[in-house]
Amino acid sequence: MYLENLLADAHKVLEKNWKDGFTIPTHNLYPFQWNWDSGFICLGHQYKDLGRAIQELNALFSGQWENGLLPHIIFHSENEKTYFPNFDFWESNVNPGAPHRPKSSGITQPAVHGFILENLWRNHPEDENFKAFIKEIFSKIVHYHRFLYQYRDPQQEGLMCIFHPWESGRDNSPLWDESLNRIHIKAGELPHYQRRDTSIADPSERPTSDQYDRYVYLLLLGKKYQYDGKEIMAESPFLVQDDMMNAILIKSNQSLINIGKQFGFDVGEIEEWQQQSLRSFREKCWNAELQMYTAFDLRGGKQICEKEIGGLIPIFAGIPEMEQASLLNEYLNNLHNRRYYLCPSFDVDSPKYDSKRYWRGPIWPHMNWMIYHGLEQYGFQETANIVKLDTLKLVNSLGFYEYFEPQKEKAEQLKTGYGGDVFSWTASSIIDFFHKE
Repeated sequence: MYLENLLADAHKVLEKNWKDGFTIPTHNLYPFQWNWDSGFICLGHQYKDLGRAIQELNALFSGQWENGLLPHIIFHSENEKTYFPNFDFWESNVNPGAPHRPKSSGITQPAVHGFILENLWRNHPEDENFKAFIKEIFSKIVHYHRFLYQYRDPQQEGLMCIFHPWESGRDNSPLWDESLNRIHIKAGELPHYQRRDTSIADPSERPTSDQYDRYVYLLLLGKKYQYDGKEIMAESPFLVQDDMMNAILIKSNQSLINIGKQFGFDVGEIEEWQQQSLRSFREKCWNAELQMYTAFDLRGGKQICEKEIGGLIPIFAGIPEMEQASLLNEYLNNLHNRRYYLCPSFDVDSPKYDSKRYWRGPIWPHMNWMIYHGLEQYGFQETANIVKLDTLKLVNSLGFYEYFEPQKEKAEQLKTGYGGDVFSWTASSIIDFFHKE
């Protein structure tokens, strides 16, 4: 019975956050359309109204730039003033290929749209309207992937890189600490700005002020070079080949290949990207000592040797050999045996771990969704079920929050989750998990 009530409540979250064409992540804290949020949100919409999933993606791609960039925020409303940095701070029109409207940010987020599109298609294979939609949006997603390979792969090795932590989706992860610490900001170097998030959410659950200054510094660097100039890759002190972003890109490449072959589209270019990306990822991102995948710091010329949630996502993309996948499965089982809910976003044994501060430790339901499917693909059904049931239990007990406490004893003393409440991708993850019963 609790699952039925949870499902009904999840649909209510999506209904509440629907804004006549797109879905906000949550009111007040995130009042616009976010890139990878919208991808995951489609998972929930499809079960009650596939048309809303189509509208969601169309609204997102209405902000795509001529160069293929799909921005991480689409500002459909220019009257909403509760968020920083807003469209007027980004000034995306410094790039002549950015649409005049809707306004947008100048950076991107994980390329989830290919595998989301395949998920929707697999669930609605005979829907003629959706088939027509696939024919319209397929080339736009390919164009976005082309942007990542043309503008974000300075070494031309099939691994895209980021110049801003926000692009990774894991904004304040300890992964980025060393790179961010290379940024030395002089007094008066940054324009005055006023954060909004810490007046809405608990500051102890958000990035610090020092981190935010560095985020603004990198934003301004991107704006200086129109967000796509080669000078960004040359000058940025933060330049990282993120394992999670590249794994997701590889997963979506494969989904586009699968769809393209079924619909008779030319997928030769995508197959070339995929072959190079898989080879480079396997050679560069596995860390035998950690027994996990890692991001690679291009500025430092080394792997970022930390255990964190992004190192698990390659199992979702089918990248590991069985031996490596087994090690990732063992890592999760050890956490489960130590009375942690799965899956903490950072190494619980690290001094950098913080169980409630954004991406430095908490559990994120949409990440669990990907890990669940990855474990299933490799035959680790028992662990996959733990991931799913842990997610359902946390949301049922603590509400539709943005992220959650991993330690069971501590979580059992709490009345709510962390971050934003009434959160859309949390609801969508629950809805899709329900349909996997």
